[in-house]
Amino acid sequence: MAVLEVKGIKKNFDELQVLKGIDFSLEKGEALALIGASGSGKTTLLRCLNFLETPTRGQIYVNEKLIYDASNPSMLSEREIRRNRLHFGLVFQSFNLFPQYTALQNLTLAKELLARETPEYKKNRKDVLDQIKTEGEALLASVGLSDKLDFYPHQLSGGQQQRVAIARALMLQPDILCFDEPTSALDPELTGEVLRVIRGLAEKRTTMVIVTHEMKFARDVSDQVLFMDKGVVVERGTPADVFEHPQEERTKQFLERYFEE
Repeated sequence: MAVLEVKGIKKNFDELQVLKGIDFSLEKGEALALIGASGSGKTTLLRCLNFLETPTRGQIYVNEKLIYDASNPSMLSEREIRRNRLHFGLVFQSFNLFPQYTALQNLTLAKELLARETPEYKKNRKDVLDQIKTEGEALLASVGLSDKLDFYPHQLSGGQQQRVAIARALMLQPDILCFDEPTSALDPELTGEVLRVIRGLAEKRTTMVIVTHEMKFARDVSDQVLFMDKGVVVERGTPADVFEHPQEERTKQFLERYFEE
């Protein structure tokens, strides 16, 4: 069963058409790598999936349920958008941690806010909050940060901040975990620790969409690769198909230039 299905997604910014009709599907446990030059539309596509941008045309399905249809304005209510965002966890380039909260508080904040709306919270607030704290501690331990629970973002390295951001995205148990250039803001020596965490998630069959310029990483970790250029999918396939046997000339040019560098 497809966890995520995207049909005909287009996105215009005034007269500029950034996405020109994107289609793909993703099975549960698969990792999809989106590659391409800067300006090809990769991040815009990711932002449309997470409803940080509103697609101009197209449909999005999660677990075979239609969660967005551009032809149906009623699906754009703030309540529906908030609900649909819960299907996705997004890890940003620049971490986007709350500086006034500790690592653990960055994880637990959203879940605590959601919990307040439940009958369980009203009956036994302390037990609910204790459970959320325990979950947050376990997630930070899973990314190697059990000793940083009470550290604030400014006390952490870039790699540690990004690992907190990954744990935070996992906290609400999203159907699909999305990464937008997760190592672009890191020094090269810190990149490896973040990529190791994402590799671990792939080994656990976490469903992921990863925008990356790390070609070797994309080849190693993904089940599918989409090469985008100028708002369209130029080529798609397994890592072996795209990286070792590209069919389209534009793909060959991109990969040759990348590996020359």
